[in-house]
Amino acid sequence: MTPRIRIGIVNDQPLATAVLRRIVASDRELEIAWSAIDGAEAIDRCRRDLPDIVLMDLIMPNVDGITATRRIMAETPCPILVVSATVGGDMSRVYDAMGAGALDAVVTPQARGAEADADSRALLRKIRTIHTLNGGRRVTPITASPTPLQNAAAVSPILAIGASTGGPAAIETILKRLPERFPAAIVVIQHIDSHFVDGFADWLGSRTRLPVRLAKANDLPLAGTVLVANASAHLSLGAGGRLVYVDAPEALYQPSVDIFFNSLARRGPRGSCGVLLTGLGRDGAAGLLALRQSGYETIAQDQATSVVFGMPGAAVEIGAAKRIRPIQAIADELIQLYPERKLS
Repeated sequence: MTPRIRIGIVNDQPLATAVLRRIVASDRELEIAWSAIDGAEAIDRCRRDLPDIVLMDLIMPNVDGITATRRIMAETPCPILVVSATVGGDMSRVYDAMGAGALDAVVTPQARGAEADADSRALLRKIRTIHTLNGGRRVTPITASPTPLQNAAAVSPILAIGASTGGPAAIETILKRLPERFPAAIVVIQHIDSHFVDGFADWLGSRTRLPVRLAKANDLPLAGTVLVANASAHLSLGAGGRLVYVDAPEALYQPSVDIFFNSLARRGPRGSCGVLLTGLGRDGAAGLLALRQSGYETIAQDQATSVVFGMPGAAVEIGAAKRIRPIQAIADELIQLYPERKLS
């Protein structure tokens, strides 16, 4: 018999805890490990009985969800999903929690009403996806056949950054150090729920001198601009160097880092680069290998500064990363790769 997925619930509201308990109990493959009324109790519970997944509220007395996430990931790492009624009202808390190590965020399902069943199904899907990511998947290296863009010399090189758990803070660390006239286009693929991707682009934009916006279909990546992949489909580099969104039901997480990295390996402008940051699972490792095999620069975040070394670790394991650097040094590497010049 397959062991059930053990869930820890952290919430100071009795009604919300009851709703989450009911949802977990509705799935025979899940079981409740324990519940805690604040972050301090959650930290202690994780030390004594580490569950497979923690459902973490954000605003709680004594120790809040952001601090608790940071402490748990430092002391007893395990997958954390933010489940909070406050995520719509204060988006910055969501990205702070994700930067501290939470994998994703969802709104606390309603106790009743038209949306209750849909919210419950969405939460259960998230739990299963996170559990699958934590179990890991075998990376199949892909040898890309590059198709250089026509007039590639006139197209800006693309710096593609992929991340998951801990990604918001890691991406912020890189972007805030890049110069205003950075001579490469930047495309960010962060594992994030579609409900929060708009706010994520705004949050990043408030922390860098570079303009940041969501990537739209048919966009041509331009030097000095940051485009963030939407989560409604998978971002890919299409013909002529323009961005397209594609469906890929087989991909474990949307947006997929591998899908964009592989498209960049096939069609990317000369001088492009892939950077794979902290994250649970193995997404991006095969795509980073395809980039390296196609002659592009590849960088992976090191283990010491990764909240979770899953994605960059998988890349290192298969030889996909030409350089392995602490997060504080990656911006310096990129500045050396792309010396500042006057933008046309």
